Amino acid sequence: MIRRLLSLVPPGTIAIGAGLGLLGLASYVHLAVAGHNLTEADYSSLSVLWSIVFTLGIGVFMPVEQEVARIVAARRTQGLPPGPVLARGAALAAAVLAVMVVLILAARGVLTDRLFAGDSAMVTVLIGSLAALAVAHTTRGVLSGLQLFPWYGTQLGVDGGLRIGLVALLGLAGVTSPVWYGAVLVAAPLIGVAVTLPPVLRAAGQGGVPVAWRVLLRGLGLLTVSSLLSQVVVNIGVINVRVLAPSDVATAGALLSALVLVRIPLFVFASLQASLLPGLATAASTGDLATFRGLLRRTLGVVTALGLVGALGAVLLGPWLVRTLFDAPDVLGHGDFAVLGAATLAYLWAMVLGQTLLALDRHRAQAVAWIAGVVVLAAVTLVPLPVDLRVELAYATGSLVTAAVMAALLRGATGAVSAPAPARHAVAVGPSGGNR
Repeated sequence: MIRRLLSLVPPGTIAIGAGLGLLGLASYVHLAVAGHNLTEADYSSLSVLWSIVFTLGIGVFMPVEQEVARIVAARRTQGLPPGPVLARGAALAAAVLAVMVVLILAARGVLTDRLFAGDSAMVTVLIGSLAALAVAHTTRGVLSGLQLFPWYGTQLGVDGGLRIGLVALLGLAGVTSPVWYGAVLVAAPLIGVAVTLPPVLRAAGQGGVPVAWRVLLRGLGLLTVSSLLSQVVVNIGVINVRVLAPSDVATAGALLSALVLVRIPLFVFASLQASLLPGLATAASTGDLATFRGLLRRTLGVVTALGLVGALGAVLLGPWLVRTLFDAPDVLGHGDFAVLGAATLAYLWAMVLGQTLLALDRHRAQAVAWIAGVVVLAAVTLVPLPVDLRVELAYATGSLVTAAVMAALLRGATGAVSAPAPARHAVAVGPSGGNR
């Protein structure tokens, strides 16, 4: 029975899901240990660091991973070596990282004073964390494109396992500096890359004719816009609390703890995502409208169930869990968790519909929807309400508007499924979305 169930899932789902599961657990352990050892002000600084790292890191470098994986996979079917793709991907990631570092250094004083309570070392940790994610996502693109899913899952698992081990050591040693808890976000991904480096080095050694830049950059711009804005929607609330109410250090830390809890369904969806997009893309390219719609309906049903169960659990247990697990201040109630749970459900819908638009080669439509969501999020954030309520409502309305716009755009796009056509953008296999 188990063997039959395993045969139903695409290759790599189990390996990637296991790695993601450990990485997700690491997020809870990381923040829980930090919450019990740091002051409210220091935990607030760590929360802001966490939100910036995963907004920019996943938002910018995940598209690089996906494009590298897409091109490597396409070349693999033609018997072409992956080395030139890795070289271009690494150069692109390095260039993007360099621009980000220059901008961060230029704003170092403002970031130190406004976001990190005068601790300039946190800015250094921010740069190191972004560099670690740049290296990790680039190498994962190669592993994914070559269908080396056990290696891919191993990198995720090593990253997660080390986070758990390192923060446990910090907790046992009684470390009370947010810098060290932030430094774990630098060390763990880099060691994960080092452990899974052998197949990447073999790929790098398989050289050939350089890949044209236009092949890598063709869909990257719109994909990056969508990826970055999706991370803004899900992560910006913590940063906004710190910007709008600098003295309210309790709310920023409590909000991050609450968000980590209510977004548990996103980790589950991430393991499904690796199989969703190829399935939709295959049905679209062959003109199989019935399969396309059936897969979309089933996926929406699954994520809706996940979202409702997660929201119900968060509403009932959320206030107690954030106090018990993360030692968070008692500033969020059941109503706050209801709004955050509804927001996460809407965000799940947006993720599924966004993947559907990508399967139809509608990169621009997906980007337009995320832009609309972020505009609404910004508008709601400026409404004169209590800070915690407005950032929660901003997350909810931004996600809901994004999903609604995608649904509207998708109605006009599904006609493309009726006419078989080769997919110009074969889809990558990496999981994305959510906080880590």
